[in-house]
This record gives sequence, C-alpha cells and structure tokens, in this order.
Amino acid sequence: MDLTYFFGTGDDLSSLQMACRALVMYLITLGLLKISGRRTFGGKSNFDNIIAVMLGAILSRAVVGASPFIPTVCAGLILVLSHRLLGWLSIYIKGLGRWIKGEETLLYRDGQFQPGSLKKCLLTDGDLMESVRLNANVNDLDKVKEIVMERSGRVSVILKDQ
Repeated sequence: MDLTYFFGTGDDLSSLQMACRALVMYLITLGLLKISGRRTFGGKSNFDNIIAVMLGAILSRAVVGASPFIPTVCAGLILVLSHRLLGWLSIYIKGLGRWIKGEETLLYRDGQFQPGSLKKCLLTDGDLMESVRLNANVNDLDKVKEIVMERSGRVSVILKDQ
C-alpha cells in the first residue's frame, strides 16, 4: 500500500483519505501555531483574528483536496512567518504597531463622555453602561474614573479609588 491509499490525490477523496489529511494537517497546524506564538489566539485583536481566519481557510483546502498539499502548507507557513515578523517589527516601530494593532480610545473620564470617541467607536451611552455593569459590576458612573475601548475592541472600566 502506498501513501495515495491514505491521502488520495486531487479532490475526489474518500472519508479515510480526508480523515488522514485532517490528522496530518492538525499536527502541521499545531506546529505553525507554535511558530506564530501564543498571542495568535490569546490577543484577539484584528491583527490576530486575521491570521486565525486566513490560516483556517488556507489549510482547510489541503484537507478537502481543493489545493495541492505541500503548496498549501507552504502558504500557511508564509502567512504565519509574516504574522510573526509584523508582530516583532511592531515592537520596535511604534507607528507600525499602532497601524497594525490600533490604539486604545478614551470613551469616558471623570464624569464626561467623549462624544467624538463614542462616534468613532460606534458606541452609545447605553453601550457604555452595559460595559460598566458587566466589567465593573456597578450601575453608577459616579464610581467610574475611566472607560476605555482597548485595541482588542474590548471595553475596560477603571473605577475610582474608594
């Protein structure tokens, strides 16, 4: 028996062949994610979400036989290395880091909503109150010092010192 029995060729694959391809691609993806780094799925910024979506889309093509196996793995490797390189460069080139990962945006400080920032982030006062209740477990802005839209898109609530 040769490897074609287990992995097939083209896009006319049996269940066994797709299962074998999926197993091998799973192991390859684990290796690629090790190269990419922990923040790929931990950071949840647009920068990190892009690689997760694209890597899944690209590597799935090898599982179903829609693209040749080795070139598909190479494309995934280039994507992961590019992500890693941009992440590394963004440490040293602050402007690149802001462009790739974004910046935090102040939404509320010391009793004042920041209307321009709210519009920029497409949020309402009600959205902010929801974040205050969910993140700080309070329902009173008098207890809140700042509310910030983080680079990841999450809203952080900083309480006043009691």
